[in-house]
Amino acid sequence: MPSSTDNVTHLQDRASDARQWRSSRRLRVAPDSRDVYDIPLQEINVANPELFKTQSAFRYFQRLRDEAPVHYCGESQYGPYWSITRYQDIIQVDKNHQVFSSSFEHGGVTITGTPNSSSEIPNFISMDPPDHRQQRKAVAPGMAPRRLQVLESLIRERAVEILDHLPRNEPFDWVPNVSVELTGRMLATILGVSQADR
Repeated sequence: MPSSTDNVTHLQDRASDARQWRSSRRLRVAPDSRDVYDIPLQEINVANPELFKTQSAFRYFQRLRDEAPVHYCGESQYGPYWSITRYQDIIQVDKNHQVFSSSFEHGGVTITGTPNSSSEIPNFISMDPPDHRQQRKAVAPGMAPRRLQVLESLIRERAVEILDHLPRNEPFDWVPNVSVELTGRMLATILGVSQADR
């Protein structure tokens, strides 16, 4: 099994692949009916939303932790990316933004929506220090525990409203219908943006 140092070197060598990816290479994602242990490692794509919808993601991550804790996915709907699946490796990567950049400008891939371009304002997860620190400092007062306590009743009220409007006796996607909706409403309130403009 390769050491963590070998994995770091391998990550550095392959990072340029992510920088070359363009949105024109986006893939459509379909459910994979094969058992996770029947799929060749190089074909595993843990960013596939179907894994989370079918609650099968845990088995994929377990296989990667066991067999390929630093895993390269060359083709996904988000472009090529690395999965770091063991705790100590994640800590090492998280603490070293000079080598493992989150910034899209340096090959960072955000496993959501479309990739950032130079004309977009990057989100927090696509930033490295000092930019990440500056953005965090700007919104920290709105996220302080005392401020959130003041908003607790509004958060509960909006959560109830969202839950009351969910479909009954039929499947629905929790993330866009609840998580994104409630988060968007509350962030707009905290940041002083009208609900109509969020």
